[in-house]
Amino acid sequence: MGMRVCMPSLPSAAAALGFGGRVPEQPPVNFVVCQLFALLAAIWFRTYLHSSKTSSFIRHVVATLLGLYLALFCFGWYALHFLVQSGISYCIMIIIGVENMHNYCFVFALGYLTVCQVTRVYIFDYGQYSADFSGPMMIITQKITSLACEIHDGMFRKDEELTSSQRDLAVRRMPSLLEYLSYNCNFMGILAGPLCSYKDYITFIEGRSYHMTQAGENGKEETQYERTEPSPNTAVIQKLLICGLSLLFHLTICTTLPVEYNIDEHFQATASWPTKIIYLYISLLAARPKYYFAWTLADAINNAAGFGFRGYDKNGAARWDLISNLRIQQIEMSTSFKMFLDNWNIQTALWLKRVCYERTSFSPTIQTFILSAIWHGVYPGYYLTFLTGVLMTLAARAMRNNFRHYFIEPSQLKLFYDVITWIVTQVAISYTVVPFVLLSIKPSFMFYSSWYYCLHILGILVLLLLPVKQTQRRKNTHENIQLSQSKKFDEGENSLGQNSFSTTNNVCNQNQEIASRHSSLKQ
Repeated sequence: MGMRVCMPSLPSAAAALGFGGRVPEQPPVNFVVCQLFALLAAIWFRTYLHSSKTSSFIRHVVATLLGLYLALFCFGWYALHFLVQSGISYCIMIIIGVENMHNYCFVFALGYLTVCQVTRVYIFDYGQYSADFSGPMMIITQKITSLACEIHDGMFRKDEELTSSQRDLAVRRMPSLLEYLSYNCNFMGILAGPLCSYKDYITFIEGRSYHMTQAGENGKEETQYERTEPSPNTAVIQKLLICGLSLLFHLTICTTLPVEYNIDEHFQATASWPTKIIYLYISLLAARPKYYFAWTLADAINNAAGFGFRGYDKNGAARWDLISNLRIQQIEMSTSFKMFLDNWNIQTALWLKRVCYERTSFSPTIQTFILSAIWHGVYPGYYLTFLTGVLMTLAARAMRNNFRHYFIEPSQLKLFYDVITWIVTQVAISYTVVPFVLLSIKPSFMFYSSWYYCLHILGILVLLLLPVKQTQRRKNTHENIQLSQSKKFDEGENSLGQNSFSTTNNVCNQNQEIASRHSSLKQ
């Protein structure tokens, strides 16, 4: 079902409706061994190659070499694709120039990924969801395209043309080849990600993750000071416990509740509708822990190296969720499509928003879903899921906009609304992603026909009968243009200070974006 900014729900939906990334049906031994080795290497990296003890150059070199070694061990010579894709993309950046490099890099990186996926699926092992080299290439493709857009924003576009998030992430100088390879192929994220911004990664390597910026007396001068570096040990231990429980659940429960049983002829002929609904939900629930395991372990590895610090919460506790890819409690307790999508595959949702949704003026919704489907792979089930996802997302938004305000008060009525919407949300999500799991077109249509396409029909009726309000994105576009004009000269004065980027400051901006995003999604 793979899904952190005034960010509409649609990029989140496009990310979350696919499981998002290549996660094996049964984790291969070499993948798990490599990730455990990466965890130990991350602890060593933070302890002995801390930014206070060694130079950024050494940290870049070690992170890159360890990443390439893990890729070679896990995927053999297929790992050369990582260097080929990254190397040619870097050449494009240098040769084409900052004006159009983001477009050329986007076409090449996504095209190269697609060729590799076609080769794997239709030549080697159709239907086998194994840990193949195209999985890491999906993450590298995200990084290549994200960085190209960030360089284009920082070195070509004017600040007044950028959104607040684009200004925060804009890269003001061309990365060196070493920095570029380190960002794409570092050992912490080469196997399972997650995606992170280039600025956040460079800030971590250079040891500026804990720098705070304080405004001077005149309100413009800024002073850098460093806070005590928090330990990630508690966060890492908690995430490893989640990994253990998720893996145990996957190995013991998931095999007894296959999604394929939803299209079993005897089950379809004999099961009652309540039984079908319950089994659909339970079987898709049982399919999620393998993603919890892979993504949480990847997050723990980054945290163990000291990467992922977001700042402090209102109680003063350190937050290590800067690059987290999911929030399990919110996912399982979602009472709306929006809430589910906001908390699943977070980094891919951000990528779709940054490289597609906010950069196109023609049918951004459709283009975002198409990009997400192409990025996920070439199985027909992916495209069926995302086509269904467009309909479900728009219908869920229309229902929420037209009815939710009637159930805010009293508390008993809101509780009733929450229970009903939780049931509807979980069933709708499960219904939508079945083709993503089944992969092939024939079993996917068998499933939908056994359900008489009921949710498709219901979604179409909702869109036809209920009024659709103007999207917040369109409202914000006009407001942002006016705001950017009024602040044009102030931003010009401050643009030179962008190079002194601080992860902690960027976190504050991201938190503001997230708050705006949640506000916009409620519209």
